[in-house]
Amino acid sequence: MLSGIAGDEQRLGVTLYTDAFVVRGQIATRHRRITDILNQPDHDFVVLNDVTLDEFGSRSSAVRAEFAQINLAAVLFAIADNPVQPIPELRTPKIPEQALISIPPFKITGRIHLLPERDLRDALEELTGRFLPVTDATYWSESVGEARTSTQLIAFNHSRAQILAPHREVDPWEGISRGPGESTASGNPGADDFGGSGAGAWPEADLRGSSEF
Repeated sequence: MLSGIAGDEQRLGVTLYTDAFVVRGQIATRHRRITDILNQPDHDFVVLNDVTLDEFGSRSSAVRAEFAQINLAAVLFAIADNPVQPIPELRTPKIPEQALISIPPFKITGRIHLLPERDLRDALEELTGRFLPVTDATYWSESVGEARTSTQLIAFNHSRAQILAPHREVDPWEGISRGPGESTASGNPGADDFGGSGAGAWPEADLRGSSEF
């Protein structure tokens, strides 16, 4: 018997982030992976047991409930308490690509998993699914005061996200005069105050390898 696929029902602890709340609870499922749970085609919601709901930026007490129906369209991303590795027989070889996922008010960095033997543009065009996995992930939000947190796997809502790959951080003031003595018109418009070549010279992330997610 393959428990968690088409066999025994189990309870999986999950944390769901919406644009206003953090919802923690347990979900009864026969699936092993959070992406399989969230991608069921005939469900637009999930029902959680033993739920705690916290509102971002609120000083009020958390809400506790025995059950809660959560609309999947409102979920930005989800994290399983105990993520599992895929069963070898079900693995599809894919290539990991370092990416930044913008899903306001949050940002996520990590590895998305793309079909092999394609250039990056084509691979992104073929990336489909309601909730997609990001491995070796870090998420944070400056606007709601959520500190950077790392986790093995995040499932993010594809319809709410923008995916940037590969990506690099840049100085938004690069090339713009910000006042007396701060002009970049010194003959090297990309130079920063430390004599470097500026953020625009940072190497792009291109961490390709093999993955089987």
